[in-house]
Amino acid sequence: MNPHISVPRQHASSTNFGSTPATRSSVRMPRFFKRLFKFPQMDFEMAIWEMTSLLIAPKKVFKSIYYHKQTKNTWHRPDPSFTYLLSFFLLLTAFAWGLAYRPGFGAIIRLTFLFVFVHFIGSSLLVSTIGYFIIGRLFGPNGAAASLAGLRGSRGRRRGAAQGLFTQPGEKDQLEFGYCFDVSNRAFFPLYLHLYVVQFILLPLLTRSPSNFLATFLGNSLYLSALTYYTYITFLGYNALPFLHNTELLLVPILIFAILWLVSLIAGWGIVMQGRSVQWLFWGMRLQT
Repeated sequence: MNPHISVPRQHASSTNFGSTPATRSSVRMPRFFKRLFKFPQMDFEMAIWEMTSLLIAPKKVFKSIYYHKQTKNTWHRPDPSFTYLLSFFLLLTAFAWGLAYRPGFGAIIRLTFLFVFVHFIGSSLLVSTIGYFIIGRLFGPNGAAASLAGLRGSRGRRRGAAQGLFTQPGEKDQLEFGYCFDVSNRAFFPLYLHLYVVQFILLPLLTRSPSNFLATFLGNSLYLSALTYYTYITFLGYNALPFLHNTELLLVPILIFAILWLVSLIAGWGIVMQGRSVQWLFWGMRLQT
């Protein structure tokens, strides 16, 4: 193996996460944003395949990133086709919700903005930002999770990682913000199907008054399944990176969700009726049932 010689950077340290040369980042950033509007070059077929695989075999979605890493030298796929396609689905769903429960042109426009830019884009940016600043520090080579024995992090094949917005050629693996955003987008898709599509279909049953055990069971199980999918796909996304350790700990929230689901059924508390979860979707926009 030929030795790799890198040019030393001034004022750099081994513990400095996210440090990239200003000249190179200034070149790559505009190129990335230019791709946001190159619709003919977007791979919508790949986005549809990913959406289908996320429900049937979600591991396949993140296995394909190894090929992309080898060919493009980045874990992040700078192709916003998945985001655009899911935003389009949310737009159609917002129209359906608005026509059924909040008729009126102005209300439907506000609901569309809420679904696409707040629920989807906003939450994905928030979750990916948290993941970008926390995941690398918790599950990286010097993180708290790396010292735990008995999990996959104890294997010797994993390497250390830097952290940055974009991977630069010739540098070691980085936890990229773009990849964190990709993971959040993919995890949102099953959540969308559960809470925006299936819940819309079942809402007359879930909101039946007086509430019965069947409505409570279906509603609580629907939210349990949605949150479980979201957590599991988030885990798969970060678990696919070979330089993170003991990412199995990201599955712990599923156990908490299951316990809360069981307690809610025993107490007869429904998340749709008593918890008013649908009102959260509308954020103060009163439903007209």
